Amino acid sequence: MPNNPLILTRDAVIDNQWTIVDEDHSDFTQDYLIVPYPLWQINKSALASKVHSGKMGLLLQGEHAINIENDGVSAFTLIAINFPSFVDGRGFSLARLLRERYQFTGELRATGSVIRDQLCYLQRCGFSSFDLADDIDVSDAAESLNDLTEAYQVSADKPAPLFRRRT
Repeated sequence: MPNNPLILTRDAVIDNQWTIVDEDHSDFTQDYLIVPYPLWQINKSALASKVHSGKMGLLLQGEHAINIENDGVSAFTLIAINFPSFVDGRGFSLARLLRERYQFTGELRATGSVIRDQLCYLQRCGFSSFDLADDIDVSDAAESLNDLTEAYQVSADKPAPLFRRRT
C-alpha cells in the first residue's frame, strides 16, 4: 500500500505528513497516523482523544460496511480508502456514501492501486487527495484531475446537473 512522501490534492502537490499503520501495530504515540478500520474498532476508546485532536485518520477497505454514527467515523479529519486493485470500484461507491449520505466533510484520500486515468473520476466521487504509488510522477498526474471539463451527471464535486449549471 502506498505511503508516498508526496500527496496530490485538488490544488497542489504537498508533503505527506500521514503514515498508514499495519494491522498489528500497537504503538499509537506518533501523530498523524492512519489506522485500519479493524484496529480502530478494537482500540476505539484508547484512540478517541487522538481522533478528536485531528491527529488520527481512518483506513477503510471497499468491503467495510460502516455505520458512521455508531462507529464514530464522522470525528475523523481524514479517511483513506484503499483500492487493492485498479479494477476494484467499491472505493468509488464508499466515497460517494461518505460524502452524500453521511455528509463527511473532511479529507477523503484514495490510496492503493490508483492509476492516473482514475483521478478525475475519483475527484468526482468526492476524493480530495491521492496517495499514489512511487512509480507515478505525482506532478505529472496532477494534470489528469482536469481531464473532464464538464459532465452531465451530478456528483460529489458538482451536485447540480448540467442544465442547472448553464447560464
